[in-house]
Amino acid sequence: MYRSPKNFSLMSASDQTSSGAASSGWLANQPYLLLSFTALFWAGNAIVGRHAAGHIPPVTLSFLRWGLAFLIILPMAWKHLKRDWKAIRARLGTMVFLSLTGIAVFNTMQYWALEHTQALNTLLLQSAAPLLVAIWSLILLGVRLTAAQALGVALSMTGVLVILTHGDLTALAAIEFNKGDIIFTVALAIFGVYSVMSLKRPNIHDLSFGAFTFGCGALCLIPLWIYELLSRPVMEFDTANLLSLFYVAVFPSTLAYLCFNRGVQLIGANRAAPFFHLVPVFGSVMAIAFLGEQPQLFHVIGFALVLTGVFVASRSQSAGSG
Repeated sequence: MYRSPKNFSLMSASDQTSSGAASSGWLANQPYLLLSFTALFWAGNAIVGRHAAGHIPPVTLSFLRWGLAFLIILPMAWKHLKRDWKAIRARLGTMVFLSLTGIAVFNTMQYWALEHTQALNTLLLQSAAPLLVAIWSLILLGVRLTAAQALGVALSMTGVLVILTHGDLTALAAIEFNKGDIIFTVALAIFGVYSVMSLKRPNIHDLSFGAFTFGCGALCLIPLWIYELLSRPVMEFDTANLLSLFYVAVFPSTLAYLCFNRGVQLIGANRAAPFFHLVPVFGSVMAIAFLGEQPQLFHVIGFALVLTGVFVASRSQSAGSG
């Protein structure tokens, strides 16, 4: 049985302290900055993923992404993996489950969805991620949102909607959802499970956790990858595709997942979840910076709401919460 929410919080703090010893350094102990980097890198992943959707099949993109990420992180993680292997083996089922949900299934479904849905729909659905995390936290761990967290989620979601609808919330009525939206919603629900259950990971070094889940996630995709190679056109190894692979392997994979996992360790899934709302915000900034779009008043209002919501929701829980 799970501990009560208060005891769980105390247990998590103890785990974080010992795990944090392995993750020394100023940046490794700055959860808000780490989670902001995560959102930035994932925003870039959405842009690159949409671009690659017509050129790289989804399972191929996901498999190569995580296979390359594993090769990148392995040299740094090897000594930690050897030391932590006994702890990993003792909770192998949990580790394989996290690899399957957070690495293999979520990302493959995300790239599959991007073949069928529009950017606006994807960003709208992404804003529901904190709510899904809250639901899974309640179901799996018995942890309830505090009033501040609920207010923060509502504020940041409103800010996202203001940005995505250009300040005209009536535009939501014209949104049409399709097959890709359903796929992406299921993917977000699966990632919500990963976010919550990552708190049940063994007390191992962050590099050990990343290397195992990256490698195991890639291995889980091999049967689907073989099927895709036999049933769909093979990816062309041109410059654009190789650059796309480089980006998704380094930034939204290796760096973002290390930042995200560490951030969840430090402040918990519920307080980390509102940072999902920064993904479409950073996406809008990238559109302004790289696509020449002009900033408008609704951008300013939306950014202010999102940042306020993230600040409110990510504050420490009161002693009597949950």
